[in-house]
Amino acid sequence: MNAPGRIVWLASYPKSGNTWFRIFLANLAAGENGPTDINDLHERGGMAYNRTEFELATLLDSGLISHDDIDNLRPYVYRRLTPPIGQRWIKVHDAYMAAPSGEPIFGVPGTCAVYLVRDPRDVVVSFAFHNSMTVDDTIKLLNSTDSAFCRGGKGLEPQLRQLLLDWSGNVASWLDQTDIPVHCIRYEDLRAEPERHFAAALEFAGRIVSQADVQRAVRHSAFDELRRQEAERGFAERMSRTSPFFRSGRVGDWRGQLTDEQVACIEEAHAETMLRFGYALHTRPHVSSESLVKG
Repeated sequence: MNAPGRIVWLASYPKSGNTWFRIFLANLAAGENGPTDINDLHERGGMAYNRTEFELATLLDSGLISHDDIDNLRPYVYRRLTPPIGQRWIKVHDAYMAAPSGEPIFGVPGTCAVYLVRDPRDVVVSFAFHNSMTVDDTIKLLNSTDSAFCRGGKGLEPQLRQLLLDWSGNVASWLDQTDIPVHCIRYEDLRAEPERHFAAALEFAGRIVSQADVQRAVRHSAFDELRRQEAERGFAERMSRTSPFFRSGRVGDWRGQLTDEQVACIEEAHAETMLRFGYALHTRPHVSSESLVKG
């Protein structure tokens, strides 16, 4: 008898490896027919902020209702999107929060989440290139407790509003909630041992695959392959006109990109969370004794 279907939230702050994970899933599904086309990810599974899917599920014109009313309806939409059998992995950058009604937006029964966390200093560098923003403006976004995507006028954005919070708030919102189980992976560990950590995430989600399948999907998702495809065909999710989406993916890239003042600004805001996940500090910001215990 088949197990009931479930949503697996693929959650992260932006530029933390979410797209790479989705490409891995697509290559896993493609099997021997891979590498999959990065512009034809047939196992995308969806995006939590997709306005079209919201309107198809509710039969409402989302441009006529408020952001808060939309958030009140999102749990209903996700229950509708849950497959009868199998899994649907859905990308999400929102913080884990309750809707104005009080119902957790992503706390749909039976769901679970894989959360990717990345050194915020590298996030800033990647995010700045991705959005063609200055590093200083990107740091302001990373440090702002009310950061959000698509919070403008009703119906004017292709995506629904996404409340991010700041980097630390986004991380804590998913990992410290108790509604649904979460498996956390550091981006740096995923880069160092992709086969091990992709396989562990799949096992957590209850997806049974062979070691050979994981090895092949990892090989087909290598950054050299992704850069080759983007250079030849472009990438639909790329936002910058000047910088490729798959720029480097390197760990510690911030060391050659950020000034000491910029590093200090990031670390002052996020030192406790950084130490919690083993990110050594370059500066000496004030850190509470409680955070040192967490580390």
